[in-house]
Amino acid sequence: MVPTTSVLSILYPVKVTPVVIPHSSAAADHYLKLPLLHKNHYPPTSPESLSADNRRLSTLLSAIGGKRSHAQLPLHSAASFGSGQYLVSLHLGTPPQRLLLVADTGSDLTWVSCSACRSNCTPRAAVSFFPRQSATFSPHHCYSPACTLIPHPKKAPHCNHTRLHSTCRYEYSYSDGSVTSGFFSHETTAFNTSAGKLLKFRPLSFGCGFSNSGPSVSGPSFNGANGVMGLGRGPISFSSQLGRQFGHKFSYCLMDYTLSPPPTSYLLIGGGGSAAAKPKLSYTPLLQNPLSPTFYYIGIENVIVNDTKLPISPSVWAIDESGNGGTVVDSGTTLTFLAEPAYKKILAVFERLVKLPTLSEPIPGFDLCLNVSAGGGSPGTSLPQLSFQLAGGSVFSPPPRNYFIDAAEDVKCLALQPVASAAGFSVIGNLMQQGYTFEFDKDRARLGFTRRGCAVP
Repeated sequence: MVPTTSVLSILYPVKVTPVVIPHSSAAADHYLKLPLLHKNHYPPTSPESLSADNRRLSTLLSAIGGKRSHAQLPLHSAASFGSGQYLVSLHLGTPPQRLLLVADTGSDLTWVSCSACRSNCTPRAAVSFFPRQSATFSPHHCYSPACTLIPHPKKAPHCNHTRLHSTCRYEYSYSDGSVTSGFFSHETTAFNTSAGKLLKFRPLSFGCGFSNSGPSVSGPSFNGANGVMGLGRGPISFSSQLGRQFGHKFSYCLMDYTLSPPPTSYLLIGGGGSAAAKPKLSYTPLLQNPLSPTFYYIGIENVIVNDTKLPISPSVWAIDESGNGGTVVDSGTTLTFLAEPAYKKILAVFERLVKLPTLSEPIPGFDLCLNVSAGGGSPGTSLPQLSFQLAGGSVFSPPPRNYFIDAAEDVKCLALQPVASAAGFSVIGNLMQQGYTFEFDKDRARLGFTRRGCAVP
């Protein structure tokens, strides 16, 4: 993921009733269909949203830097959220406790805030899971193979040799100083079926966070969320742990959350049924960055505006030997961030092609804002078509509303931002993804996408 927006405190009133559709054939035909709730308090053009998006970028860049230098614990981007958050419901424990987690393609660890309370507990907004009320909760032992997959507290030994039952402790740090720490554990997982019953799965390994501090994991921007569902490419991610049963594949369809009432978005774990019933997808390879194995990288070969290829060097999009550069697809970032050389050329072409008047006083944080009232009520026909030619021959051509967003009445702003850092990478945010189904196929190392069928529940 990358940036999103910042302080959000309300949920759209969408009923969370995941649809579980089991099949009896191959694992790829099993799937879970889960509604996604969207938190939206500040518009994407607000200063709060832009600030959170930039914190998100900083977090991702710090994650790569930390892995390269081995000076920091891995930094997972999932906690720097704002209006770009999508929440998914699941249950942990016996009896099951319902949780709302942020669906995040930019991190691996699934974690929830925990309480040591045993009985007569008073629920608090920041506390989600009570392990002592579950008959099936169990921390991993510090010598277990699973414990080697997560970072450990700097000030505590990996294992306490004086204690027979030493638990696996984890500690995740964030670029803004936020920290979540606790026990790396395993617990029964369940989802609601369409019949109103809970369908249970094998235990899920997750972080039970007893100490969560800092704005990213305990501040206002985290209101309404109980933790993070990591959907990254690593072995401990939610999708990887359920991969054998569901074909190491997941997809989502992100709908326009500015509509009122907002349509429901969906996260699909698994293949989604028979191939005959699914719309045809366009595919591009998922690239590997050894210094950032969590993220879903794709290759951009050319940028096209109104059928004209822009003169952008392929090196702008390449991943170099130090792990810098490349392009990440991120469900948790609101805007789209492009390497500065590419951004400048796109902006210059748009400024030349757009015939609508610009604002005399631009909105802070945006380089191009238009007065669409002068367009005769059809601003979409006056806006250039932006397309990305991807590795493998596919072309991603989102409609203008995915990259020109409403900033005020009769005002649209270009929802692209530059990445100025030489060590930075580009990010395709969730606004650019709206109205498409994106399928992350880890077995075949490819990303599929289509506009057909996204609006179908």
